[in-house]
Order: sequence, then C-alpha cells, then structure tokens
Amino acid sequence: MSERRFQEPGYPPTADRFVRHLAERWGDRDLLVLGERRLTYRDLEADSRRLARGLLASGVSRGTRVALLAPNGPEWVVAWLAAARIGALVVLLNTFHKARELGWALAHCRAEVLLTVDRYLNHDYGARLEQAVDGLAGQDQEAIRTGSHPSLRAVWMWGEGAAPRSWTAPVDALRGRAGAVSDEQLDAAAARVEPQDPMVVIYTSGSTSEPKGVVHSHRTVIVHPFNLLQFRDLRAGDMLYTSMPLFWVGGLSYTLVSAMHTGATVVFEERFEPGSTLELIERRRVTHVIGWPHIAKALVEHPSFGERDLSSIRGGSFDDLLPAHLRVSDPRRKATSLGMTESHGPHSIEPLHVELPEGKEQSFGRSVPGIERRIVDPGTGEELPAGQAGEIWIRGYSLMVELLGQDPTDIFEPGGWYRTGDSGLLDADGHLYFRGRLGTVIKAGGTNVAPREVELAIESQPGVMHAFVVGVPAADGRGEAVAAAVVAKPGAGIDPQDLRARLRAEIASYKVPRHVAVFAEQQELPWLESGKIDLQALRRLLTDRFGD
Repeated sequence: MSERRFQEPGYPPTADRFVRHLAERWGDRDLLVLGERRLTYRDLEADSRRLARGLLASGVSRGTRVALLAPNGPEWVVAWLAAARIGALVVLLNTFHKARELGWALAHCRAEVLLTVDRYLNHDYGARLEQAVDGLAGQDQEAIRTGSHPSLRAVWMWGEGAAPRSWTAPVDALRGRAGAVSDEQLDAAAARVEPQDPMVVIYTSGSTSEPKGVVHSHRTVIVHPFNLLQFRDLRAGDMLYTSMPLFWVGGLSYTLVSAMHTGATVVFEERFEPGSTLELIERRRVTHVIGWPHIAKALVEHPSFGERDLSSIRGGSFDDLLPAHLRVSDPRRKATSLGMTESHGPHSIEPLHVELPEGKEQSFGRSVPGIERRIVDPGTGEELPAGQAGEIWIRGYSLMVELLGQDPTDIFEPGGWYRTGDSGLLDADGHLYFRGRLGTVIKAGGTNVAPREVELAIESQPGVMHAFVVGVPAADGRGEAVAAAVVAKPGAGIDPQDLRARLRAEIASYKVPRHVAVFAEQQELPWLESGKIDLQALRRLLTDRFGD
C-alpha cells in the first residue's frame, strides 16, 4: 500500500476560498442533481454570493448563529455556504425532529436566524415551529420575542408556507436585499474569516437524553474530506448517490464535500424508495452509492434489482451493488472505516477499494494521517499495550473545536486527547478492532442513540410499565441496532409493530427500536443484586433472540 501522509488543499481552507476555488476549477460541471433541477459549481458560487450579501444586509455577520432546516438539495447547500462565507456559525438541524426535539435544539444553540423550508414530505415545519417555539404565532418577522427562545429574531422560509405567517418571510425577499451590500463589502467580510473559526454545529446524541452540539471549524470541514480522498476512488465526472442527510457527517463530509473536491456530481432524490431509487441509479449512471446497510438490503431485495443495469457502480458503501469482479472474496476482509461526529468522520481507515490483508479480517483500519489514537484503560487512564482492549482515545486536526455549552476541560484530556467512549484494541501494525460502546450509548448505523431518551418515549405509551433499551449487533456485523425489552402493565397487550408505529410520531425514526421484545412480568428480565437491570445480560438475551 502507498505511504500514508497528511494532505490538504493549496489554499486557505475557509468557506469563501473553497467556493471560489470550486467555481474556478470545475466551472459548469454539475455539482447537484435533484429531479430535473441542477446546480453547477459556478452556480454555487454566484447563488451563495447573492444570498450572503442578503444575509449581511439583514444583520448577519461573523459569529451569528444561523440555523438551517431543510432536506438535501440546492437550497441547503447554497444556504450553508452563503452563511459560512461571511463567518456565521451554521447550525445543522435534523429534518426528522418532532416539535419537542426541534424546540430544544433551537434553544440549545441559541439560534438568532433560522433558514427553513416550509414543508418536506409529511413534515409541516411552519406548524411544527409554532409548537416548538412558545408564542411564535402572531410575532413579527425580524422582531421575534419569545420567552422560550430569547435569541431568535428572524425566520426565513422557502416555499409557499411563509406567506400566511407574520413571523416569517420568503428567502427570495432575503436575496432581494443583496443590492444593499456590494461585492467589495462581501469580500471584506469573508476575508475576516479564519480557517480555525467555527463553521458548523452538528447534533448527535450523548450518553444522556440530551444531544450534543458538535462544533467544527472551516479547516476541519474542508480539509478532512480532502485528506481522506487518498483512501477513496473518486474522480471528476463521478456520480454519487446518497440518501444520507446533509445535517449529519456522512452526508456532509463523506459525500458532499468529498464530491466537491473531486469535481463529482451528487444525485439526490426527495425520498428513498427502492424501485425508483434503482431506476435513478441506472438512469444517472451512478458510480458510487453511499449510505446505511438497510439501503443496500432494500435495493438488493427489490423485485426489479436483477433487471437493472448497475454496471456503472464501482464504489461506495455496498459490496452487493458492485459488479462481481469488484467484490471482496471474504466480507470480513472488506476495508472500512471507523469515526464519529466529534472527529468529523473517519479517524481510522484503509483504502476502500482494496481488500484487507490476510490476518486483518474485520479491521477498521489504521489511523488517518494527522490523527493519533491510543487505547487506554478507562478506569486508570493508563495507555494499554497492543492487543489489549480498552477505550479508544483520539486527537488531531479533525477533532471538534468544542461542544456547545460545555467547558473544554470537561471534554478533552490533557494533551488534547478525546475519549471516544468506544471500546477497541490496536494490533502491532496499528490496525484498529472495534469492540462496541463502553457506556450505554448505541451506535446505530453511524448515529449515536441515547437509550434513556428512547426508554422514556416507550414508557409514555399505553400499556407499558417499563422499558429497557440496549444495542445489539447489527446484521452486517458492524455497529449496533436499537433493541427494546418492554414490560407490559398487568392485563395489557402490546403489539411490537404497533408500538414502533406510535414511536415514529414521538421520536426521530433512527431512534425507534428495530427490535422489540414484550415481557408479561419484569421477573423475566435479568436483574442485579442491587435491584438494577443487568444490561450486559439483557444485551445477551436480546442478541440471542434477534441475532441472525
């Protein structure tokens, strides 16, 4: 294998310089395709420039907290980079959030401005925001005053839903203010932004019921995907399909920004549906399909799969979609990576188009250049020798700047090390082997899920006495699936599928348990002498019940 070395672009990594560079290098190539809509690299520079001037005219500047709530598409990308170009901190909101979750996030990040779509699929964000923000209905746009969200002043909206509401206005009206700010004024504002300045907040779940707001700098967001290209087979003209949302690292960093560096095109669709997605992949001659394991399973099991010409695919997340000659001989030798939101994606990786060497089966790779790892005894903090499992600690250029609202001394260990909460071991050659989560947090499909949050949602449902949520090994052997043991109230009948359906109305879909086991008596569950549930024994019980 080629030598590993840290690689970075040859220009200052700020959003403004990034967008300018892309327009100069890739020009009229398509960056995004959504249905019949296209956005070229040159369009991105011009459109984000105009919106950035409108934002400046409305009072947004370096450090302003601008929240973004929209599905994958041109609006999301243009808005993100328009705000980032002038140094605003862009808070990426989850389109799956219900009113309670959305209200919490807006308050936690102290959003001053919100850019949002009016609706997406069955989500009415206008109505949802009026539920999430106390007293929002009847407020005046750009003069919002609410007790629950004292920082929020303005809401700008794409779509027809902005018109009937006094507290919002169309994004087109914001663009219309661009004439009040010259290109020279925009350039001056952009020049004040430094690579180390905070650029985005990405929300993930912590070990409690509250998510964590992970802050990453311009440098990390731009440089890390660039550095990872040496392990990927991406090139100009490639077509990348993903159903992963841009408000998470997999969509933003591993797909979008990676494609931007290489002059590739990202193909989006409004919703994932296996039949139509297969047709889209075939018609667009997609070269890389990127996503979670259940996406590949749904595609492969669709009746039309065998009839589709998918010969254009040569990379991505799924071996089952590749031509036979590009597949690994042994699934355990498929190269992969391990990362987290706090490291803006992979901190350990191998070349993803090369089989792992014999004897390195199920390795998650060696360190990404520029990132260090160590295995530490979680109790004593002492570094452990090769071959011994402990907690994975990391440090390096891609590590987050901070967690919103938390003291850095509570986050980082001396020397800048971050405790990942993941268990694993390093072999003598530096290959990392993941052994699961040390704590209770479930790593489901690349996303952290806090069990207590899910337990509270289940226990609020009719007929439920107690709920205990753990992670069990996912079907693909990597990561975990959310599983719940539910104790019914005396005489109550609980249907697992009905329970899961009701939970989808309460919590984001990725938190809804994939597996639900119903017990009539709590004595059927494993308990410790202390009177607490034995989580390790429960995990084994549910793994045995639902394991493949």
